[in-house]
Amino acid sequence: MKRLFVAIKIEPDERFLQIYNQLNSSLKYESFRFVEIDKLHLTLRFLGETPEVKIIEIEKVLSEVADKANAFSLNINRIGIFGSSYNPRVLWVGIDKDDTLSLLHKNIEKKLSKIGFYSDRQNFVPHLTLTRIKQLKDLKLFQKIIAPYKETEIMIQPVTSFSLYESILKPQGPTYIRLNRFLLKKQISV
Repeated sequence: MKRLFVAIKIEPDERFLQIYNQLNSSLKYESFRFVEIDKLHLTLRFLGETPEVKIIEIEKVLSEVADKANAFSLNINRIGIFGSSYNPRVLWVGIDKDDTLSLLHKNIEKKLSKIGFYSDRQNFVPHLTLTRIKQLKDLKLFQKIIAPYKETEIMIQPVTSFSLYESILKPQGPTYIRLNRFLLKKQISV
């Protein structure tokens, strides 16, 4: 069994790194463990514990989806939280609604359901998790630190592929191994 997920790898630019480092540094008092910068990704579908014999079938389906999907760009901006403002659970970076991204996600869900990976019925909320919040020492200071970033433009990332990853959980954090990469069709310029 392998713990699998499908995701778009994020390649942070200078502005993203600056904001990431400012937040990480400013929130040190909270003892958060931020996602390592080289592990940032946009999850398209979490598959969970999967028998290894299913991987070839998954790769075939993902290849079919990629063959029909166009390259596009992600507009990455604003910092937000999941949970309430009084009890935040996750600190994230937002991704603007994008029709091509939504279609890619929908097609991945549709094709995977045909081979037994049924949708969990949750809405797709594109985001990049920065850190999970177990407990806050100072809620007011946390809110003050993140407030300036709530409407901040961060970066635009071209998306030319997505990948199938294995996630190996370890006490010091997860290790991600790319099992396969699926290239999207190039946009045709008019």
